[in-house]
Amino acid sequence: MTVLDVEGVTNVRDVGGIPAAGGRIRHGVLLRSGQLSTATTKGAARLRSAVRHIVDLRDGEEVAAEPSEIEGPETTHLPLFLGSVRSFFESDTSLDDLYLHLLEESGERLVAAVRVIAAGEPTLVHCTVGKDRTGVTVALALSAVGADREAVIADYALTESQLPAERSRRIAAYLRSQHPEAVHAVDLATRSPAEVMRRLLAEVDERWGSAAGYLHANGMTDDELAALRDALVEPVSEDAAAEG
Repeated sequence: MTVLDVEGVTNVRDVGGIPAAGGRIRHGVLLRSGQLSTATTKGAARLRSAVRHIVDLRDGEEVAAEPSEIEGPETTHLPLFLGSVRSFFESDTSLDDLYLHLLEESGERLVAAVRVIAAGEPTLVHCTVGKDRTGVTVALALSAVGADREAVIADYALTESQLPAERSRRIAAYLRSQHPEAVHAVDLATRSPAEVMRRLLAEVDERWGSAAGYLHANGMTDDELAALRDALVEPVSEDAAAEG
């Protein structure tokens, strides 16, 4: 995976290079980030040159507050949360429970997002900070094509270090003042512990057999799963693999 410098946008990276069964994830095909509303003219130009399709996982309230249309790439809006983001803080939802909620309640929309990736055009997936909704979507897509599990987990965990430290401190202070009894609020807003994604993928295996099994159970066909693999995985010769 490669962290990218896109002016005005945080937490941008290309997941290419992650080992996968029979090869590795292609570079330039699947990117992830936080919201794009603060992209500068230079940053927006870089995104236009890098991607053909953008998948925005935010809800209508978030999109209205921070519109982020980048002219050029087609944008698909797929709000993943059934309910407002605010409600998860009010109910003191844990990251583990939030991600299970996504799997259980938003399966068709997760599949719709992965279908965009399977189309094979360079695609950027984002939400507000690029941590939870984006993290689950990208982890499912990568895992469904046999990407190395520890590398998928490491990609998810990297987000915490990519969020601006001052932003995280400010949000943590605000949440503690607004929800003084909350146990999970700061984690929900600012953290991406590896163990959370490790537990989630283990739960997927236990309940659906695999990430591919989960996508299939929510409407993705065998042909679409094959297309996802073709889009994401490039074969690597034994010599290249040994050098890598």
